[in-house]
Amino acid sequence: MLKTRIITAVVLLAVLLPVLFLGSPLAVTALCAVFFFAASWESLRLFGHRIVIPATVVWSGLFIWLAYTGNATQLLLVWVLGVFAWVIKFTPSLKFGLPTNEAFANRIYSVMYLMSILGCFLAMVAFQRHSAVYLLSVMAIVWVADIGAYFSGKAFGKHKLAPTISPGKSWEGAIGGWFCVLILAGLTTQISFLSDSFSPTLQRHWGWTGLVLVLTLLTAASVVGDLVESQLKRRAEVKDSSHLLPGHGGVLDRIDALIPVLPLAMLIHTYMEVAR
Repeated sequence: MLKTRIITAVVLLAVLLPVLFLGSPLAVTALCAVFFFAASWESLRLFGHRIVIPATVVWSGLFIWLAYTGNATQLLLVWVLGVFAWVIKFTPSLKFGLPTNEAFANRIYSVMYLMSILGCFLAMVAFQRHSAVYLLSVMAIVWVADIGAYFSGKAFGKHKLAPTISPGKSWEGAIGGWFCVLILAGLTTQISFLSDSFSPTLQRHWGWTGLVLVLTLLTAASVVGDLVESQLKRRAEVKDSSHLLPGHGGVLDRIDALIPVLPLAMLIHTYMEVAR
């Protein structure tokens, strides 16, 4: 299993990094469209849809249309709706649960989750157009939080974060991940060639207090994103969202924490750009 995970990761990096750093906007959008198609397909399956492929094609067409022709207002609306979905639906679902697959409310949740995925991938495209380093600096918040939570949880985890949803996660792990994010952010503000990345930009605009508050919010959002996807898989009685990525599960299993974070980070980035 470990060998398979490593091979898959190496292949993905060999494809993704050259496109992100050297590829044209067309290549970046095309790559995002492929992964968006996969994530949408997995999402529709988890929500129990019967007509999966046609719906996936429609949503993918919407992504491509917005990525190429969407204006600032349209994109902003998608990001706002994506964040709104997490505030009013998905975060509360961790306490109150998800509707059954047969309930009409499940269709509403499904559309809102797909809107969040749409906002996530459109944010990837927009951040990459700013720079590949800027995009990776936002995504690194989620990756570092996840890695830090894993090792902190292994070392200190005693109090379960969400025992009925993801028994392996602990409060100590989540706090350790948050602390790692703050350390990394502090380091990046001191490295000159990373000055045009997310955390240094935050620090210049809102100072250290603002940096800590925003990163705390984004780290919390990443934890919620992870838990919600775990909740969806538990309801669907599956271990992984699919088997598209050998050793890693599905695309949603790799981006679940990014889904609420990237649209929120894009709104914050947009506000900083306007206020500049």
